Formats: sequence, structure tokens, C-alpha cells
Amino acid sequence: GLTSIDHVGSIRRYLARLSALRPLPGPDREGESGRRTELHLLFDQLISENCGPGAPGPTEDVCALLVQACQLVHLNQEHLVNKVCQLIHHLLNRFQVVVDEQNLDFLLSYSISALKQCSSWTHTEILQALAALVYNNGPNCQKYLPDLLGKSGLLVQFSDLAQPDVELRRAAVHSMANLCLSVPGQPYLDESYRSLCFQTFLSVLQSSKTSDVDDITFCMLLQNALKGIQSLLNGGKMKLMQTDQLGFLLAVLKKCMFYGLPGLNVEMPAVLYSAPLPQYDGRSPVKPEQSELSTVKKKSKGKQKKGQLGEEVKEELESDIGDGAIHGMDIFQLHSGNAQNSPCLNPWNRTLDAAYVPAGKDHLSCYPSWKRISSSESEYSDAEGGIQSKMRSYQAKVRQGALACFLSTIKSIEKKVLYGYWSAFVPDTPGIGSPQSVSLMTIALKDPSPKTRACALQVLSATLEGSKQFLSVAEDTHDHKRAFTPFSVTIASSIRELHRCLLLALVAESSSQTLTQIIKCLANLVSNAPYSRLKPGLLTRVWNQIKPYIRHKDVNVRVSSLTLFGAVVSAQAPSPEVQLLLQQPSSSGLSNSGTATPRHVSSSEWWRRALPSEGEPTDTWESSSSEPCWLIRLCISTVVLPREDSYSDSDTSFTASNVYEPSPVRLESLQVLALLVKGYFSVAQSYLLELGEVACKCMEETDPSIQLHGAKLLEELGTGIVQQHKPDSTIAVNEKVPVSLVVTFWTMMLNGPLPGALQNAQHPTLQTSACDALSSILPEAFGSLRDDQQILCITLLLGLNHSENPLVKAAAARALGVYVLFSCLRQDVMFVADTANAILNSLQDKSPNVRAKAAWSLGNLTDTLIVNMEMIGQSFQEEFSDLLLLKMLRSAIEASKDKDKVKSNAVRALGNLLHFLQPYHIVKPRFIETIKESIQALISTVQSEATMKVRWNACYALGNVFKNPALPLGEAPWTAHAYNALTSVVKSCKNFKVRIKSAMALSIPTQRECYGTTEQFSQIWSALVIALQKSEDTKDFLEFKYSASLRTQICQALIHLLNLANSTDLPFIRKTIAENGDMIRSYVSQYMKLGVEEDEAGIHTNSHERERLLKRAIEHICGIEEVSEACFQSLLSQLAAIFKNLPPQGHGQNWYFLP
Repeated sequence: GLTSIDHVGSIRRYLARLSALRPLPGPDREGESGRRTELHLLFDQLISENCGPGAPGPTEDVCALLVQACQLVHLNQEHLVNKVCQLIHHLLNRFQVVVDEQNLDFLLSYSISALKQCSSWTHTEILQALAALVYNNGPNCQKYLPDLLGKSGLLVQFSDLAQPDVELRRAAVHSMANLCLSVPGQPYLDESYRSLCFQTFLSVLQSSKTSDVDDITFCMLLQNALKGIQSLLNGGKMKLMQTDQLGFLLAVLKKCMFYGLPGLNVEMPAVLYSAPLPQYDGRSPVKPEQSELSTVKKKSKGKQKKGQLGEEVKEELESDIGDGAIHGMDIFQLHSGNAQNSPCLNPWNRTLDAAYVPAGKDHLSCYPSWKRISSSESEYSDAEGGIQSKMRSYQAKVRQGALACFLSTIKSIEKKVLYGYWSAFVPDTPGIGSPQSVSLMTIALKDPSPKTRACALQVLSATLEGSKQFLSVAEDTHDHKRAFTPFSVTIASSIRELHRCLLLALVAESSSQTLTQIIKCLANLVSNAPYSRLKPGLLTRVWNQIKPYIRHKDVNVRVSSLTLFGAVVSAQAPSPEVQLLLQQPSSSGLSNSGTATPRHVSSSEWWRRALPSEGEPTDTWESSSSEPCWLIRLCISTVVLPREDSYSDSDTSFTASNVYEPSPVRLESLQVLALLVKGYFSVAQSYLLELGEVACKCMEETDPSIQLHGAKLLEELGTGIVQQHKPDSTIAVNEKVPVSLVVTFWTMMLNGPLPGALQNAQHPTLQTSACDALSSILPEAFGSLRDDQQILCITLLLGLNHSENPLVKAAAARALGVYVLFSCLRQDVMFVADTANAILNSLQDKSPNVRAKAAWSLGNLTDTLIVNMEMIGQSFQEEFSDLLLLKMLRSAIEASKDKDKVKSNAVRALGNLLHFLQPYHIVKPRFIETIKESIQALISTVQSEATMKVRWNACYALGNVFKNPALPLGEAPWTAHAYNALTSVVKSCKNFKVRIKSAMALSIPTQRECYGTTEQFSQIWSALVIALQKSEDTKDFLEFKYSASLRTQICQALIHLLNLANSTDLPFIRKTIAENGDMIRSYVSQYMKLGVEEDEAGIHTNSHERERLLKRAIEHICGIEEVSEACFQSLLSQLAAIFKNLPPQGHGQNWYFLP
């Protein structure tokens, strides 16, 4: 073929020949006939010479040639007009040229004039030229849009359903679709044009083929209309706001998804209606967009004989059925040869779940004899040949176009809108034959084209992505015997059916690309299904059937299989079903999969244990092995052992020099290990040192991704150990990893590649992960490390806190915030001071993420100051630098004005610092103003519109301030502002947790003087009574679960105030109780009857404790002598009325009725 240089030369020669011809001054002059013949010859030569595969060509020369050609052809020379339009269409497509604006102007003007002036027989060719000219050029066609898309525009006329010439209609729709393509960074079509085009495309898709229309032409017409709609949706501006518009579109897409599918002739409804859904938040999590359907990889994959896999699956299913799950059912009858020889491979007849076989139901007929002839893109053999083969190919392209369009639709509507149409596209029973029963799974199971099957699975994957909340309503753990089927049961049925169908598709699939899509789809389903609300067994089937594929010859299948295992071990972990699967013997499914378990001998003794000894049959080793977890063993061997020679890998990047499995397989294995450690640490802990060595080995490699995953695995191992040793852990002491072993583990890490990874400035992401890993060290183990290792850790973290990279700096700041809580470090004044200075430095960083992490660490550091104050006392406070304390206060004040993520911890730190201050700090002139500013910062934050977390932290912080007896609470001017802020939120904040924290803060001061004047005390009392009254008032049903805790906290606060009240406070208390006695009686009665409660401060109270506090409050009131007899008697009788209904407590004393 010609090279691109030859093409440039060729085009330029023709351009020179055309330029040598001068346009004739008029049509009737002598020489016209000769000129016409010459042009015909030139155009024919140009077209025939530039045939063959396309490649980008010389844009300027092609445009100049086309302009020159058009200038030589008068519009009355219709045969030449036809020929020049063929040339435009041919050269622009051949050389992938987008015409520049100036030449586009001339060529478009010429084409539009030709459409207006020339006979109808030329129009199809002119429209083909027009389509090529406007392709990717829509924004430059603005001034021609009225001519083309106006009310009586040319494309509107030609694409009308009344247009009898279907080829002409197709060409017009093609041009319209090309005009709808968006160009990044350029203005898009106006709304009126978008709407007109959308309606045109929709009408085309809704139309039926008449008998006089050629099948292939009609297929191309549908394809162009589908491309048009897809372009409108991808343009980002076409929002399907009207429900009926979406309903009509989804109906035609469903019709086209099954277009020409053999053995299926179902009449589709003209419109689909959305089903009403239970209320849920349909926002989908932010994820990278699914790649377009067109990007399905086209690597050549070797075909796999189904029979080979079939035997394994048969064994797999038989082992599953052995439990008595399915009685007397036929297993897949897959022949040992190619499955196409099977007289009937019918997934619908032989189900994996007996519960889903409806009695006497007529299922899908056998696959057509030409089912799945090949996994390559040329989907039909030459022997079949002819028009039938070509037609099937075109029909498959219509189905692919509809699915691509559906994918774009999913991206342009909200998920909660999409889920209204769930039942139209996702099966919930195995029935077939009605429009409701054909679904995306029908295509995945029945379509003869592997690419179409892959497209359907990609659409299903996109539908499942982010469906966790929608699917969470599913429930089938109980047998429902009702007159109607609840929505929860329908969704559960749908989830079960998806599992069943995808596992059937897995068995029947021969194409590696499509197999990869099936497994990815299963992973999406597993990640979103609520297994705890479903009958167990679904994950077991997925697990057992996917096992053979981790040994598949195709690298993408191996990777996606591991991804699926990762999804299973992270699905609502820890799950009892998965726990059992992890501990089952590895023999089922692995040994017959075409490649045996690796048998290489490794130098390390513990690697040797991963494998059978030389010559030992794999099967025997696997079944007799007492290994607690075969999946961990598999992933370890995949990561660290040389690959098996028996793989004939389809991975093109693989060369003979690669010793290990391809990088994606190893990375996915590391990911599975990390997820497994996270969800099932009790299973992984027996491999602690081995997994530590895996992490070390990975961090020593040169591949940055492998290093990074090694560090992430280390972090998960560290976190798992820390979780196990938490004080509130329910794990028995003898089941925890011994601290001595944890010390060995971390010694191995610190003597290994971890310090190097922390200092690898060329790989900041690795440094970040290594910081996170180092912060996951068990505090008890850290204290037992050698001094030099402890100093190494601290020195590295303090150093990284000055990194130029914000990710590294943030991770180091966070790690220091973890270390400052370690009991072995927190009493070291020098370490605390160094850490404080490092954190204050990061708190000034320009990166919001660094500041957020530094603020969290500052909060932790101030927690440590409080612990030291309570445990060590004044000696620590005196040793800690006043100047540093002042710096911390000022930094926290500034941070409290920052973004919410910084602010929430800045106010926490302020509360602790103000609690920490000693009388000698408070009287120092330089502290006085800073203290005022600090308290004002907290008050402002409580009253602000910040997020609720920030506000409840600010309320909590004010409570901490009130704990410091050295502060002039009750006398200082800021007292009133602080109480006003708290009483305002306790009455009216829409978030109940903020109200709870403010009620808690109001009950902290221990002296009556701290509450200020009688008026101030009365305001606080009144606010708490109103808050109690409004404790059930909320529009947000999610807040109701906190209302009981709120009432408990308010009742505690009221009893606390009663305990402190003096004679001047009692008249107001009497008045409020007189007005609200019934309400107070009801709520206090509930409060007294509660079992053991934990308040927001974490203090446990029981009914005896509450009785004691109440009794003390009443005794306190009885002891007030200054109060008038009338007021005293009145208040006591009111209190008696409130408390008389309470059950007798303690020794049955009836102290509620006092004299």
C-alpha cells in the first residue's frame, strides 16, 4: 500500500492537475463535453487510488483539492455533482480530515445549494458529503443551521417519516447525527435544535420496517438515529427532564437492544413507566466514569474450549449440590468436545437455584445452531457467507448502538430515576416470553455476538454501580406468605436471579473479553448486594464457580476474577458465610483448571510451605493441606513466586524475561490480601509474619505500584492488630496476636525496606503510604521496640512533616497525631513539645488537606495534655512551655476560622487548651486577651452555619472550658454570651446531636456562682424546659433516633440545676413547673425508669444513681432556709406531683412526699 508520503504526493499531483483546469465561463460553451469526461476520469482515479485502510492525511491539501473540484463543477452538471460529492465523502473519511472553517464555509454552501437545485437522484450522495463535512465540525456550522435544521430545513424534510426513499432518509439522519456531535471546549447546539433532532431520532427508532425496505438500509437508519441520540446525551446538555420523554426513549432502546436477536420476537410497549420507589437517597458515589462501550479492548484472545471448563464447573456444581441444596437436578450436560456440538445448551432449563424453576414454565428454546461461532469481531464464518451473514452483522451493530445509547442515558439521569425502570431491564424471575421477562441478561445469555454480550454486561455493570442504597431494601430471610409481594421481596428476587444468570453466562461464555465483563459485573453486584438481608448461599455459589478462572490463560480474566474475590471478602465483612469459605479446603475448582498450582521451590523456608514438594501431586497436597486459608496462600504465591510456564498468556506486554505474573495480576492479588486482612483479620493473623515478608518484598521492588500496594498491605496488617488490642475489643486475650509477636513483626519492618520507603522522595505516594503504615503500629509494641528504633520512627516522621509534597506532609502530621497518644511517649515533655511545633508548622500550610490533618493531630495533642494533667498533675503543666501554649491557642483560634474540616478539630483543641490552663497562666497579661478570643471563637462557631460536626465539637469544647475552675465563669463578660449560644442551640438546632452536646455543656459547671445572675440561671432553666418540650419536633426522621438521648441529657441537666438552685432561683422554677408539670412529669418519669444509660460524656448511670441525684436535689431544696414558706410549699407539692408516679426505688422509701 501507499505510505503517507506517497499519499501527500498523490494528492498534490491531482491538485495541480485540477488547478490547471480553469472553470468554464458558461455551461454551453464548446469543450464542455471534453472537460466533463476529463473530470470524470480524474475523480474516478482519485477515488480508486485512495482506497484501502484509512490514516490521517494532509488536511490542507485535501481541503484545497475538494474546493478546487467543486469550483470546476457547475450545479447543472448533476453527474459530476454526484461524483464530486462521492469524492468529498470518500477523501474526508479516508484521510480522517476535519475541514477548516474557511473551506467548510465554501463546501457547505456548495452542498446546500446542490441539495436545493439538483434532482432528487443526487440527494443521497450530496447528503453523504454533507455528513462528512459536518462531522466533528458542528460549532462551525452555526450560520447554516436554519437551512439544515430550521422549520422547513433540508435535513428536517429529508428525514421525515413520510420520505419514501429510505436511503435518502438514512443519509439525512446520518448528517443530523453528525451535527449533534459535541466538540470539547466549543459551544453546543441550541436547545431548540437539540429538541428537534432528539424528536427526529426518536421517531425513526419508533418506526417499523415496511416490506419494501431493504433490511441492511433499515439497520443503518436505526444505527444513525441511535448515534444521534447518544451524541445528544454525551453533549451533556440534553437532560431528559420530562418523564414521558425518558419513558419513550427507554422503550425504543429496549426494542432496539433485541433487534434481530434470533429466536426472540416480543412485542415491546411504546412507552415504559417508572415504578414508584421507597424513599431513599439516590445520590451515587463519586466514581470515575465507566469507559464508553467503544473502548472495549480488542486484544486478540485465544478461544477456550467450553468442554474443558465445563467438566470443572460440573464438578464444582456437584460439590455444591452435595450439600443437598438441589435434589435430583440435572447438571449442565456440557460435552467434552466443543459446546457447540451440544444439541441444546440451555442455561434457562438447568438452574443453579431450584427455588427459581417455575413448575411447568416454558423456558427459552435451545440456542440456534450458529450460537457463538467465534470470539473474534468477525462474528460469522465465511462459509455462511452472503446476505444473511451481512444482515446479522448489521443487526448486531443496531443492538450494540442501543446498548451504547442506554449507557449514555444512565450517565445523564439520576440513579434514583433510573431505578424506577429497574424491572424493565433487570430480571426478577426466570420466566421468558413477555416484554417484562426479557432483560439485559437475555442478551448476555443469548446474543450470538460476543461484543453485544459484552455491551449488555457493561450496561448492567453501570446500572449496578452505586446501587447499594437502592438494593439495601431487599429482604428474603423470611418466607413471605402474603396476598401481595412486597417491594423488598421483589428486589431480593431480582438479586438472586442476577446471581443465577451471571453464573450461567460465566459457564457458557467462550470470549475472553466478554468473560472479563461478566466477572466485572458480578464484582459490581457483590459490592452492592445486601447479603445480610438475604438467605445465605449466594456468595458460596459465586465463590465456587469463580475459582477455576483465577488460573485462566487470559490475563484480564485472571485480574477480574481476583477483583471479584476482593469484592466478596469486602462485602459486608465480616460475614459468617465468607468466613467459612475462606477456611474451606482449596481442592475444589483449582486443580482441573488447565494449569496446576505453582511448584517452584523458594529459598525461604516459609515460601516452601506454600507449595507441594517436587513430584508430589497437586491434588493430594491441596486436599490434605491443613492450611487455614487457601485464598491467602494463592495470593501470596501469585505475588512472590515465579510465574508458571504453562500460561500461554494473551498479555501482549509479557515477554519471556518476565519472571513473575503480569503486574496487574500481582497488584490485584495484593489488593485482595489487603481487603482480606481488613475484613477477616482473625483468618489472616496466622500468616502475620509471612504477610509482613510479602509487604517487605514488594517495597523492595522497582515497580512503584507494587511498592505502594506492599505499603498498603502493611498498613492494613498494623490496623488489624491495633483494632484487636483496643480496650473495647470483644476478642479473647488468647485469640489476639501476642504483643511479643507484634514487636517481632515491626522489628522486621524497621530492619527491612520501610525506612527506605519513608525516605524515597522520588516516590511521594509511597512515602505517604509508608507514613500511614508507620502510624498503624500497636502502642504497646512501640514501647517494647529498641530505643534506636523508636527514635528512628519519630525522627523520620518529624522530618517528613517538612516535606514539600502535601500528601506526604499530611500523612506525617497525622502519624504524629497518633504517636502523641502513645502512653510511652505522651509523658515525655520534649517529644510533646517537638510534636506541637511540627503540627503548628503544618497548620500554616497552604494545602487544606495538610491543615485538616494537622488540626486533627492538634486535637489529639491537647487530649494528651488533659490526660497528663489528670495523671501527672502540676509538674507536667509547669514543665510545658508557656510560650508554646500561647502559640497553640493562637494557632487554634486562626484554624477555627478555616474550612470546616480544619475548624471541627481546631475548636476541640481550643476546648482542651482552655481546660488545661492553670491559675498562673490566666492572670498573665499576654494570656488574658488570647483567652477572651479563644472563648469568643467557640461561641461564634456554636452560633455559626458550619456543619453539624463542627458545631457539636464547639458545644463539647465549651463544656470543657466550663470544667476549668480557674476560669472566671459566672463573673467574666463572656459568660452570658457562652450561655446564650448554648441555650439558643439546645432549643432550636435542627441537629439533635448538637442539642445533646449543648445540654451536656450546660450541666457541667459545679458551683451555682458559675451560672451567673438569677436572670441568667432562669434563662438556662427555661431553655432546657422548652428543649424538653420540643424534643420530638423534627422534620428529619433520621433525627428521631437521637430524641431519647436528648431527653436523657436534658433531664440530667434539669436535675443538676435543681441541685445548685438558690432561694432567688426557686420562684421561677416553681412558675415553669406549674406551667409545664404534665410534660415534665411524663419525660422525667421515662428518664427515671431507663436501664443503664451512657451519657454523651461516656458516664454510665443506672436507675439507682439517677434516684440518688434526684433525692439529693429535693433535699437541697428542703435545706434552703431563705425561701418564703408559700413558695417552698408550692414548689414541693409540684415536685411531689411530678414524681409521685415513679416506682418506689431502693428500700421503698417514699421520699417524694416531703413535709
